[in-house]
Amino acid sequence: MADCTEEEDECVPSLISIPNTSKVPVTIITGYLGSGKTTLLNHILTSQHGKRIAVILNEFGEGSAMEKSLSVADGQREGELYEEWLELRNGCLCCSVKDNGIKAIEMLMEKKGKFDYILLETTGLADPGPIASMFWLDEELGCDIYLDGIIDVVDAKFCMRQWSEERCEGQVSAYVRQLALADIIIVNKLDLVTSQQLSSVISNVRLINSEAPLVESIHSCVDVEKILDLKAYSETKCHRLSDLQSSTVSTDDPSHSHHLDPTVGTVTIELTEGSVDQQLLDDCLQNLLWEKQLTDSHGNHMDIFRLKGAVLAGDNKELVLIQGVNELYQLTPIKSTNTQQPITSRLIFIGRYLDKSILLHYFSSCLVT
Repeated sequence: MADCTEEEDECVPSLISIPNTSKVPVTIITGYLGSGKTTLLNHILTSQHGKRIAVILNEFGEGSAMEKSLSVADGQREGELYEEWLELRNGCLCCSVKDNGIKAIEMLMEKKGKFDYILLETTGLADPGPIASMFWLDEELGCDIYLDGIIDVVDAKFCMRQWSEERCEGQVSAYVRQLALADIIIVNKLDLVTSQQLSSVISNVRLINSEAPLVESIHSCVDVEKILDLKAYSETKCHRLSDLQSSTVSTDDPSHSHHLDPTVGTVTIELTEGSVDQQLLDDCLQNLLWEKQLTDSHGNHMDIFRLKGAVLAGDNKELVLIQGVNELYQLTPIKSTNTQQPITSRLIFIGRYLDKSILLHYFSSCLVT
């Protein structure tokens, strides 16, 4: 810990790096009302995955299959942050909490023992950004849990109508934010739509988030291995770098027909001339994410929901991975990439009022020869 002198008003202690090996991953499951989140939870809990999973709910949905088949434990102790829990036969746990904070979940783990995995279901109208930021920030403070990724479940049958009804001029709807922040997207209820309707849904999803992998499903039945252990925010899964390097889809083309929100999309830029100065990059990110100083050609301030990237930094061209959610971001140097492909500095932005040419010019100022 840093030493303090009498003259100093504040003393900021040094953070201690804690190994990630014993931490429990948390996956946030989001999606609009009726999209199939509870059905997905039931599918995960009844699959043969060999994990002891805790499911954290904001509240029990009326008529939930879990409630019908299992009894709720009697009462709750005074002062505890969770309300009730269901012990499942396969060692999993379903719990309703009054407080989605880290403390509530850690208390649950202390009471019921350490889990292999935690699934956190948000309400249908929730913005997952603040919840994701909470877990991501706490990971740096030595918490026993870490954010693995965000799953967004999309209702292929009714989403187009719901998106239209929820759209409000001047604001970004919960639907759009859920899509923008997703690390994997499940397009559900394929049995209720035609191929043409499905194509329209996927097209609109991709106009918001062209980077997240997309999985199609009926009754939320998906391969559990495809949606768990994503390590979307972890530098340890370096083979995800190949995903960043192969991402070329950009939705800043005004010729696209956009039904969801024409102000929100995905933009990818490449910095091909040399390497970046990490301090300059840090300054640019702060101005963009914190100060929101960058505007598009019409004077609208760019608003970043999700940021991913991989850049070569300094004279030694050290690889640095970039992750960001809303105003939070992290630069993580990587010593080994385990890839034979040549690396190109690339940044992927998902947000509002993005202008590719302005972003490219802005971040090109970070390049050094």
